[in-house]
Amino acid sequence: MLFTALHRLLGLAPGPLNDEMIDAAVAAQLSETDDLDWKGKLIPVKDLPLSDFPKDVAAMANRGGGLLVYGVKETEKRATQRVHVGAFDERYEAALLSAAVTAISPPVFNVRAHWVGETGNQVVAVVIPATSDVPHLIYRGEYFGAPIRNDAMTVWMKERQVEALYRARFDDRRHSTMALDNLYDEAATNWTTPQRAWLIAVAHPQLPFTAFQRPDRHQAREMFQEAIENTLVYSGSGGVHPLESVEWENPRPGLRRWVAPNNALSDSRKWRQSWAAVHHDGSVTLGTGIGGQRTSSGRVLEEHQIDSMSIEVALSDFMGLVRAASKRLGLAEYDVRVGIRWIGSTPLSIQTVDGMGFVFNDNSTPLAQYTPVERTVVADAAPEEFFWQVHDLAEDCINQGGVTEVRKIRPPAPKDSEG
Repeated sequence: MLFTALHRLLGLAPGPLNDEMIDAAVAAQLSETDDLDWKGKLIPVKDLPLSDFPKDVAAMANRGGGLLVYGVKETEKRATQRVHVGAFDERYEAALLSAAVTAISPPVFNVRAHWVGETGNQVVAVVIPATSDVPHLIYRGEYFGAPIRNDAMTVWMKERQVEALYRARFDDRRHSTMALDNLYDEAATNWTTPQRAWLIAVAHPQLPFTAFQRPDRHQAREMFQEAIENTLVYSGSGGVHPLESVEWENPRPGLRRWVAPNNALSDSRKWRQSWAAVHHDGSVTLGTGIGGQRTSSGRVLEEHQIDSMSIEVALSDFMGLVRAASKRLGLAEYDVRVGIRWIGSTPLSIQTVDGMGFVFNDNSTPLAQYTPVERTVVADAAPEEFFWQVHDLAEDCINQGGVTEVRKIRPPAPKDSEG
């Protein structure tokens, strides 16, 4: 879900960029701001790396993100008319995004180009995301500089400004770690029971959602529903899915979040206890009683015993919810932590099965304590790339218990290896 400078200046809610918004901006003669820049024709593709494009991208990234709109003529910084933008195709788009990565240090990732309008009257809107890697520098030969937007102008930062942005980068990283700690500790303390092992998974966006309007109950319900659709792609319908044991259709309000509480209340279903939450800033939390579950063969495990497939399925649900929150709220990179909370005296045992379906414990590593697994996840990555992130997170989590093979999450083979 996009919320750009154009949405803000036109008084619109988050949503796609469209032709009517461009026409409205021209009719209102909207002025350029520190996060909106009108441009005429596209730069020839061969000239992109050495043009002003990298400087414009870096300047907006250093200010907190913004929007470059090609195909709108400006007079005294105000939009006055639409103009023919020039040739734009997949090759040009690839060159545009490549310039944002190769001509800027550190690179500005997740720049997106949107083709808006009908043939002959299109504009190209380039969305530059906010980033925690400020300051972004431009190198020209032996010299470098840090550009930044100052209202409708792009200027070069002084030494003190550069120093302040480096300090902000390190502060953001420290705060992100603290936020992840708080999410994990809260979940592990308030949502678990001591009688069994619990899987706790938390994700915090590196740049939290800050739009003027918090997600409402309907939007939260949509995110949970989309997460269920996602997890069926990643791991299928088999296994114990935590999202099948929560009331996602009627999420409850919590402290700056929407909570899908446990609905496995009967004695016969208590082994499926789970809960999940989507926070207003885009964070995601999930907890599920992972020990003492019933296996697909009907075997009942003890409280400290965990079927490796249950870890995979739970992570599939969790990552499906991260993906849904990212899409709905327009977020990109998340810091993720997954752990297993167990306070019993018997070591944890992560089990798997052999090719015949029999329990295979020869390589299981008894764990007196499970070390939480941490990763940075690119939540808005291409579908196949995100699929592999789900797989690799699950692999890290089961490997710690001595289990090698991921059984349920099977990403598609790369195209160059098919056939």
